[in-house]
Formats: sequence, structure tokens, C-alpha cells
Amino acid sequence: MSTMTLEPAAPTAADLASGKGHTDENFPVASVLIAPQHRPVVMAFYGFARAADDVADNPHAPPEQKLALLEAMRATLVGESDSDAKALALRNIQSRLGLSPQHGLDLLEAFRRDVTKLRYADWGELMDYCRYSAAPVGRFVLDVHGESQATWPANDALCTALQVVNHLQDCAKDYRDLDRVYLPETELAAAGIGVEALAAPKASPALRQVIADLAGLTGVLLDQARPLAGQVRDGRLALEIAVIQRMAESLNAGLRRRDPLSERVHHSKPEVLGLALTTALAFPIKRLLSRSRPL
Repeated sequence: MSTMTLEPAAPTAADLASGKGHTDENFPVASVLIAPQHRPVVMAFYGFARAADDVADNPHAPPEQKLALLEAMRATLVGESDSDAKALALRNIQSRLGLSPQHGLDLLEAFRRDVTKLRYADWGELMDYCRYSAAPVGRFVLDVHGESQATWPANDALCTALQVVNHLQDCAKDYRDLDRVYLPETELAAAGIGVEALAAPKASPALRQVIADLAGLTGVLLDQARPLAGQVRDGRLALEIAVIQRMAESLNAGLRRRDPLSERVHHSKPEVLGLALTTALAFPIKRLLSRSRPL
């Protein structure tokens, strides 16, 4: 009597899930400030992005498997396949609302780079990466709210700043776990150090200066982003943006004086609550002033 041997199921992006969720992120994702009708849409995009990020950041899967899973997500997002659940859920929502898949496709380009590119030559190269890894997230949220594309420059500055803050916070972990370094090689070389400096339990003075200098450049992005909360029409979204801006400024200031190799440069829950409350109290006056000025 013959027996049938079943082939093992092909791996999916879900098999590489990290278990990380929206409450684990540095900055709010579809918080209660967002209008209820928009939250499921934003969460569908987050679920797609989280799944792709988990694929790219998995420390055990080989690069060819990661790229194949990211390609399955792309094919599903554009309707060539139905193989990826997160991409299919996002595609269905985008189709219903008439939203373009471009922001999700841009994110996938960033995650493909995360698989194949481990070093960044200079600040400009890092900014090009953030064009795909960060800006599309905010652009999607703005599109969901029907906001003008005139808000995109300030959005891109804010999202890029959030991305670089995250890179600086996790610079040692990224190097240790993935051999991935976002700190530009030109900055490290100018300080007379290499990526090996990230392996130390405590940052050297030279590395501390590199991190502070990059936080300084990030501060310029945050200055460019500051008008965004006043540019968007939706008041609830504007308040969320203002809170995120304030949190980013606080974290970035911390990175200019603290060592992310030996310290956890993150906000505690009470700190997040305090920043949110102080921002919310000042927000009505700032919004009134900003709304009196054109984009």
C-alpha cells in the first residue's frame, strides 16, 4: 500500500513574525487621537509594514528567502497574487477607498535594501533610504485623511527624523544582530573610527560625537517638520502629529547628550503621557496661529 508524502508548506511572511505590535513602537500608531473610521485603515498599513519589517530583520532567514517573501507581498499588493495575508488585507482596503498602492510599494523597496545593503556611505545615501523607509508611512496617513500633497515636504522631514532617531537609538543592536549600520561611513571615518566601535559596551568619545552630530542633522529635519501640524486640516490628526513632533524632539535632544550603547534612550510611559499632555494643552493656541498662515 503506497503512502503519499506531503511536501512542507512554503514559508510565508507570517512565519517570520517577531511578535512585535503597534504598542511596542517608539511613536504612536493609530492612537485614540485618530478618528475611529481611519484607525482600521492605518492599522492595515501598519500590519503590512510590520510584517515586511519582520521579514527583513529576521536574523536567521537567508537573504534569498527574505527577498522571495517580500516579492510575494509586492505581488499580492498589486493584484498579481493573493498569497500574502497582510498585503491582501491592505489591498482590499485600498481598493475600497480608492487609495494607491504606491506607498506600500515604496516601503517594500526599503525592506529589500535592508536585506541587501548593510552600510551607508554618507548622509545623502541615508536620506535616499529614508525616502522609501519613512516618508511613505506619513504620506499614507495623510492620504487616508484626504490631506493635500502640499503637506508632504514637512511630512517627509518628520518621518525621516523619526527614522534616524530610531537608527541612533538602535545602532548597537542593529550592528550586533544584523551587521547593519545606518551611521554614515563618512561620519565614522571623519571621527577616526569604524563600525567596530558599535560593538563596545560603551560608546567612545569619538562615537558619542558622531551620534551627537547626526542628532544635530536630525534636529534640522525636525525644524523643517514643525509646520506640519498646522498644515493638516484634520484637527485630531494635527494633534497626533504635534505629539509625535514633541516626542521626537525630546528623544533627539537625549541622543545629543546620552550614550545609546550603554543607556536605553527611550521614553517611559509616564514620560510619553507627560509630553502628550503638555503638547495637548498648548496645541489649541499654536493651531490657531498656524492656521492663520497659508501653506
